[in-house]
Amino acid sequence: MTTFAILGSGGWGTAMAVLLAKNPDYRIRLWSAHAENAELIRRTRCNERLLPGVLLADSIVVTGDEAEAVADADGWITAIPTAYLRSTLTRLARVRTSDVPVISLTKGIEIDTFRRPSEIIAETLQTENVAVLSGPSHAEEVARGLPTSVVVAAADARLAVWVQQRFASDRFRVYTNSDLIGVELAGALKNVIGIAAGVCDGLGYGDNAKAALLTRGLVEMARFGVAQGAEHATFYGLAGTGDLITTCFSPHGRNRRVGYRLGRGEPLDEVLRGPQVAEGVFTSRSVHDRAVRSGLDIPIMAGVYQVLYEGKPPLVAVQDLMTRSQKQEKL
Repeated sequence: MTTFAILGSGGWGTAMAVLLAKNPDYRIRLWSAHAENAELIRRTRCNERLLPGVLLADSIVVTGDEAEAVADADGWITAIPTAYLRSTLTRLARVRTSDVPVISLTKGIEIDTFRRPSEIIAETLQTENVAVLSGPSHAEEVARGLPTSVVVAAADARLAVWVQQRFASDRFRVYTNSDLIGVELAGALKNVIGIAAGVCDGLGYGDNAKAALLTRGLVEMARFGVAQGAEHATFYGLAGTGDLITTCFSPHGRNRRVGYRLGRGEPLDEVLRGPQVAEGVFTSRSVHDRAVRSGLDIPIMAGVYQVLYEGKPPLVAVQDLMTRSQKQEKL
């Protein structure tokens, strides 16, 4: 019997609990940082706020007690937004008694430190036993058993295979990848482009503009990632192209929704009110700061930053992109 502690009861954490609980050889514990939320999910057997209509199997233990959640677990699965990851893991570090694997589902970059989720996990839990699971995987679809393919990356290839073997099913296909930096950055950067895609939709600019936006946005993602030590090819796989497509077209996408509402003229403060965290808003700031210091040319992501943090009207941001000096296409 394998026991997984899923840390974070948001949509993705809940969906992962539903997915893994289908294996009768697994014991699943779903932990919420808020006791009242844990009690509500435990009592109703549903995360009605984020995954309405999806029932949790009776075998899933829902708790707000961190010691109960991780006791004798064979693996920790972190599904905590980047902005809260360090503080939450610092709390959980007090009950960590063995160096079991930690599988990160978080997609983002920490503001100011530019730490990726795997780096935050390594620092706060004092472990190198970390893997990253990423790719086109909306919680709403995974929880309902729709076919999904993702990628797992780890510095230790044996850990990546360990995760692959335990997470894979006839509805959830898992590939391994050795490029931990690339997989993690792709999952973070696509959220910034997702906001841009939403703006494009909100402005009613059509398929031509959106296709160009995604194509050039992917080039920027790869350019930025390679500058940080990632492999170029990773951005054209599931973690990059795959996740980018899902984020930019799906109605489930939180980041696309933020951009869409901005493109429609809604005030930023209203758009950013919950209940779910749009990671691309925070990632945009981290990426902009690093790009400025590095002298990287990422005009689309720079435009997103200007809309979010400098008050630039979305229409003006798009017009500025379209009227940049003509260039040779570089991939």
